[in-house]
Amino acid sequence: MPAQPARNIPPVNTPVIHELPGIRFDGTDVPVRLAVRRTEDGMWRGRVHFGAEDTEGERVTAEIFCAASEQDLWQSVRDLRDHHLRDLYRSLL
Repeated sequence: MPAQPARNIPPVNTPVIHELPGIRFDGTDVPVRLAVRRTEDGMWRGRVHFGAEDTEGERVTAEIFCAASEQDLWQSVRDLRDHHLRDLYRSLL
């Protein structure tokens, strides 16, 4: 069985930003990003960023994603549907 290649894991507490498919809200396209980080206790946590980065319109959730592995965290993100993201964005307005 071939060995798995080494993978770079970001330093603890350094968030990595991932672009997600945007959402459409009230006729406007809203960019969506996910900030993922590994905490000192080894858990993976993520928060969602809506809107253009570093602008007045940017909205950010608390770390609503938490998982023991990065794969589990991404599974939670993949389970979200557009209507969940729109409702989450609406709650931040």
